[in-house]
Amino acid sequence: MTDFILASQSPFRAQILKQAGLQFSQENADIDERAIEASIGNEPLPPDDLAILLAEVKAQDVSLRNSSALTLGCDQTLSLGDELFHKAKDMEEARRRLLTFSGKTHQLNSALVLVKNGETIWRHVSIAHLTMRELSPQFIGQYLANVGEKVLSSVGVYQIEGEGVQLFDKIEGDYFTIIGLPILPLLEKLREMDVING
Repeated sequence: MTDFILASQSPFRAQILKQAGLQFSQENADIDERAIEASIGNEPLPPDDLAILLAEVKAQDVSLRNSSALTLGCDQTLSLGDELFHKAKDMEEARRRLLTFSGKTHQLNSALVLVKNGETIWRHVSIAHLTMRELSPQFIGQYLANVGEKVLSSVGVYQIEGEGVQLFDKIEGDYFTIIGLPILPLLEKLREMDVING
């Protein structure tokens, strides 16, 4: 297999690639996501387009330092109606976020971009819709006490691969999209490129 780099230090994304049998290295992109968003101007991008843009900037950044490698950039945005959410800064913001999501359906947009020699060769976004059940403030407090500050590492403050699954009534979309790396379209593209055997 060609040199393949995941432009992320996410253990969850790395685990998905490992479990799929891919050989890769990891390198973090050196970018400021909020500065990139601010540079877009007054007309904000739709959340799925923003996820693609951020994934592409990450892949391009790492590709500049590793031009011969195939670089995978990933990003995930979360939206509720017209409002875009970022990772919570602290547990109080996480508590307020879960109160906001309670009883509502939000959208996760998981983008993948492949870059080689500084050239973007593939973009993809998968979307999942997640409906939270009605959560009492008491339950939210107990949940956050149980899971601790690790929820601050995910935009949805729930990490569905653990106790966060208890927060939901309904999920439309695949597990890998929710975790942040929709693996099936990626594998299809890698087979098409003869990067992996098909």
